[in-house]
Amino acid sequence: MKILLLALSFLTSCYTDYSIGDQSEDRTIREQIEVEVLVEVPVNEGIIWVDSFTQHMSVDGIDIIWVIDRSGSMATHNDRLIAGVEAMIAALPTADWRLVMISADPRKAVTSTEFPLVPGDDGDDARDMLDTLTNAPFEEGFNSVYDYIVNNPYSNTWMRPDAGLLVVFVSDEDEQSYVEYPAVSDFMDWYSSRRMGSVFMASIINIEPEDSLCGGWVPSHYIGKRYREATNMLSGVVLDICSEDWTPGVTDATHSIEPYESLKLTHEAEADSIRVFIDGQLNHDWYYQPSDNTVYFTILPTAGSLVEIGYRYIEATDTGDTGN
Repeated sequence: MKILLLALSFLTSCYTDYSIGDQSEDRTIREQIEVEVLVEVPVNEGIIWVDSFTQHMSVDGIDIIWVIDRSGSMATHNDRLIAGVEAMIAALPTADWRLVMISADPRKAVTSTEFPLVPGDDGDDARDMLDTLTNAPFEEGFNSVYDYIVNNPYSNTWMRPDAGLLVVFVSDEDEQSYVEYPAVSDFMDWYSSRRMGSVFMASIINIEPEDSLCGGWVPSHYIGKRYREATNMLSGVVLDICSEDWTPGVTDATHSIEPYESLKLTHEAEADSIRVFIDGQLNHDWYYQPSDNTVYFTILPTAGSLVEIGYRYIEATDTGDTGN
C-alpha cells in the first residue's frame, strides 16, 4: 500500500476578514475564497519488483569442465548425469566447444589426462569419459578446478585463454575445500578473474529439504550451500540433484554463456509500469511481450553493464481452504 499526495482545490467553509479604512469610517468585508489543500489518499499500486543481471561478454568458443563427485552415493545419478551432458552438447553451438569431466577429488583432477569431448561426440562418448572417473572420497570441487587449471600440465594442451569458461559442479554433498578457501569468496576472487571475466557456473546439488525433490530428510552437510553461493555470485543455474530430468536446467546453464537478448520476468508484470535502467540510466531500447512475460532488447546492453528491470505486479492471493 502506498500513500499518494494529491492537491485538491475546493471552497473552504471559513471566511477571511479584512478591513478597509479611511478618515471617515471603518468597514469590515467578509469574503469566501478558494484555497489549495494537500491530502493523503491511500492507493493500492501492487508490489514493486526489480529483476537484474550483468550483461555477459561475447565469447569466442567455450571450454567446459564438469566437476563430478565420485563418492559411492553418486552412482544412482549416473544416467541423469549422462543425459545432462547430452543435453548440453545438443544445446551448444555446432562448433567451437570443448568439454571435459574431472573428479571433485583434487588428487584425481590434478593427474587427469582425458581428451575433451568436442563437436561430433555424443552420449556414448560422454559415458566412456565418465567411466574413467573412479571412486574418490574427497569432495573438494573448488580445489579440483584450481588444481586442474593451474597445476595439471595437460589442461594447457586443450584449454584456450581466449574462450569462455563454464564450470558445472555435480555433487550430493557440500563443497569441502575449507582449508584453501575458508570463504566462498576466496575461491570466487580467483575464478572470476579468469578469461577476463568471461566465466560461468552451474551447480547440480542437494538443496534444502522443504524445496528438495529427494522425498525425505536431507542432512545439513549434504546441502550444497557453498556451491550454491558461488553459483549465485555469477547468476548461474542451481538445479536440484533429485530432479528426475536435469535437461531443462542444463540447457538454461548452456544458454547463460551467451549475452542476454531478453529476460523473462520473475512475476507477471503490469505492462505500463515496466522501466528499464542500464547502469542507472533510463533506457528505451526494449519491448515487452505479455504472452511470455518477457522483456526483449532491440539494442543489446553492452558487456559488463548492469541492467535493472523494475515493474509492478499484483500478488496472487489464495483464498482456498488449506486444511490447516
